[in-house]
Amino acid sequence: MTQTTQVPTITLNDGREIPQLGFGVFQIPPENTAEATALALEVGYRHIDTAEMYGNEQGVGDAVRDSALDRDDIWITSKLANPKSEPQEIRAAFEETLQKLGSDSVDLFLIHWPLPTRAGSDFVTRWKVLEEFRADGRARSIGVSNFEVAHLERLAAECEVVPAVNQIEVHPYFLNDEVRTYGESHGIATEAWSPIAQGGVLDDPVITEIAERLERTAAQIVLRWHIQRDSIVFPKSVTPARVRENFELFDFELSGAEMDAITGLDRGEAGRTGPNPNRFTGGD
Repeated sequence: MTQTTQVPTITLNDGREIPQLGFGVFQIPPENTAEATALALEVGYRHIDTAEMYGNEQGVGDAVRDSALDRDDIWITSKLANPKSEPQEIRAAFEETLQKLGSDSVDLFLIHWPLPTRAGSDFVTRWKVLEEFRADGRARSIGVSNFEVAHLERLAAECEVVPAVNQIEVHPYFLNDEVRTYGESHGIATEAWSPIAQGGVLDDPVITEIAERLERTAAQIVLRWHIQRDSIVFPKSVTPARVRENFELFDFELSGAEMDAITGLDRGEAGRTGPNPNRFTGGD
């Protein structure tokens, strides 16, 4: 392995420890995923984030199988595809996920979107099936993605298991603080997707000035900001140099003033780059 850096972990509400820095495979073509994941594992990443809807779980599974690492040393997250809403099709889809990953369990399985306005789709029904997977050990931890406070409150009222994580859009232009604060107060860890706003924050003068002063890339500055805010983050790149740079976050720190300056870039709802979860119907 090319790196020996120890990535810090976050302790989830079920007692399990998740690596705070991971490697995301969103938008990596299936035919390139095994190579990209193998590179990430070589660099030192031990947390891989995929999803049924990405179409590349097989590539993740192939890379893990072909690595010299023990399966238990790698944290794998996947997510339920939006069209799956009935218990039996959810169970079948989850079995397919395990088969593609080449594993008898997944470390974390998420509901990808709440889809509150989609006809015939009820996230409470879906969550109760995920509770089955957690109970039988095939999903070691379970969580949600893109859930708003009202969605989380409904789960709390109607279900037994509190989500271990909520994977939501978070970056300097969109702090998503209402959801994040609710999670913190209820023991739900925040995972930040689109951590650099699809590259949109990398030319911001506040960030570039800090990067120049600390002799780091703008991406490293933003990712370090996420780390110091106790978010779980998984940048995605297929460029070897950037995959390595994104891992080099643990030999420097941002000052309180630097953290505050980046946090002050928040644009509220105007900073959101993805769909609003209250209105998103699944995109299929």
